[in-house]
Amino acid sequence: MSRFAAAFLCTLILPFALAQAEDWPSWRGPRSDGTVTDTGYVTTWSATQNVKWKTLIPGTGHSSPVVSKGKVFVTSCIEAEKKRVLYCVDRVTGKILWEKVVLVSGLEQKHGENSYASSTPACDGERVYVSFLDKPQMRVYAYDYSGNKVWEKNPGEFHSVHGFGVAPMLYKDLLILNGDQDARAFIGALDRKTGDEKWRVDRPTKLRSYCPPVVIDAAGKKQLVLTGSKCVASYDPDTGKQLWIIDGPTEQFVSSMVLHDGVLLMTAGFPVHWVMAIDPSGSGNVTKTHVKWSHENEGGYVPSPVAHGGKLFVVDDKLGFASCWDVKTGKEYWKERLGGATGYHASAVVAEGRVYFTNDAGVTFVVKADGELDVLARNNIGEKVYASPAFSDGDIFHRGEKHLWCIGKK
Repeated sequence: MSRFAAAFLCTLILPFALAQAEDWPSWRGPRSDGTVTDTGYVTTWSATQNVKWKTLIPGTGHSSPVVSKGKVFVTSCIEAEKKRVLYCVDRVTGKILWEKVVLVSGLEQKHGENSYASSTPACDGERVYVSFLDKPQMRVYAYDYSGNKVWEKNPGEFHSVHGFGVAPMLYKDLLILNGDQDARAFIGALDRKTGDEKWRVDRPTKLRSYCPPVVIDAAGKKQLVLTGSKCVASYDPDTGKQLWIIDGPTEQFVSSMVLHDGVLLMTAGFPVHWVMAIDPSGSGNVTKTHVKWSHENEGGYVPSPVAHGGKLFVVDDKLGFASCWDVKTGKEYWKERLGGATGYHASAVVAEGRVYFTNDAGVTFVVKADGELDVLARNNIGEKVYASPAFSDGDIFHRGEKHLWCIGKK
């Protein structure tokens, strides 16, 4: 092939390849469901193998990294100084480009498995949005990509014996927040440019939950769906009007739901674990009519599920049992303990027909996304991990106990 022909071919291929690459702008990625459409992800790594870079992130935090326009954003808390900090990291080199002290405030009461920086940021290409608790006030902030504060708002008080963890979620020109708490609970939407409140609706009970709301296309309309407040519910994301509700199936929830093949899927919660599939086409109270199937004492509490190829994949946080279920029928294909005596807090990701499960010890099991269990790899970075990973353009970003890691082909 001539150099001219090769160059011409590159001009055809390169824009297509770039078009396929996706940022990871908010909780669980561009579709909020842990699915990846681009390719080139490694299946094996260690603390040294296939590590592009690792960067020390001062402080502690369980918030997940997000990726937007060549930058990685992550939050942390410098506990000794009571500082909540936003870090901006260059995605190519791992260099910290800037850091901003967002809030200096007393540390709130929290659960032992929570942190003071558990809320995953959200990015829209112009601004990055973060939230912290200035007890008892919930605080939401917008910064531009140079680190300048654009606005700061207080949507109201937040009370929970387990601490704070409200991840802002993006929809059109809105920033949507789940205010489930041990007081008057709400869901609220702020204008992304100004922070002004656009709508707010009350939730049915005064009970904490930590489920990021997810916007789906189902039954011919946009739906904002989430668990929490002793129910599963759907709302119109433009107005906050409730569309349908399911009672229970348990009291407290952490994981977010996913839509697959027209079926809404969830795993929860406390005091009883459930795996459940819902037909999202109903209206009003659909507890007795639109639950397609459910299994009690299965699934997990904290890690969110992921679906691929007509199958749902979940992992139990305490014992590490991963399982695979048929989305349409609820048939269990397999259930196995992946290994180790540690739990799971990170949510699974599916990429290139593979499911990536990461446990608290920092070990990621790569499993074929199929009806038969096939463990392809077991990868250990040697550092504890409580945050969910971000996948973008062939790179895997893990937020460890001390470092931010970029895993990929060098």
